[in-house]
Amino acid sequence: MTRAVAAAFGAVFGFAISWGQFTDPDRLREMLLLRDPYLYLMMATAVAIGFVGVRLLRRLHARALLTGSPIDWTTSRPERRHVVGAALFGIGWAVTDSCPAPIAGQLAQGVLWSVFTIAGVMGGVAVFFRRRAGVAQSAR
Repeated sequence: MTRAVAAAFGAVFGFAISWGQFTDPDRLREMLLLRDPYLYLMMATAVAIGFVGVRLLRRLHARALLTGSPIDWTTSRPERRHVVGAALFGIGWAVTDSCPAPIAGQLAQGVLWSVFTIAGVMGGVAVFFRRRAGVAQSAR
C-alpha cells in the first residue's frame, strides 16, 4: 500500500514539475543566468507552503496518513557534507542543464543528456553509501 501511494505521489510530482516547466532547458538556462525569476518564484512558493504546512501539522499533533506515526522531526546544524553536497548538486544541475527531479520524464521526452544526469545521481548515491559503510566499519 505504501509503495503504491508513493508511486502515485511520485507520478503527480513528476507531472507537476513538468507542468511547472522545470524540464524546459531554455527555462532552466534563463533561470541559471538570472534572467528569468519564474522558476525561483515557483520554488520559493513551494518551500513557503511546505514550511508553513508541516509546522501547522506538527502543531496540530497530526499523524501520518499511511503509518499513523506523529509528524515530528529534530533539527541539526548543517555539516560540511551538506554544503559540499548542495554545491555538487547545483554544479551538476548547471552543467547538465537539466533539473534532476523529472529525469524519467525527460528521457520520455527524448532529452538524451538526462542519461548523464541519471549517471551522476546514481554515482553520487553509490559514493554516499560506500563512504557511510566505511565510516560504520571504522567506528567498530
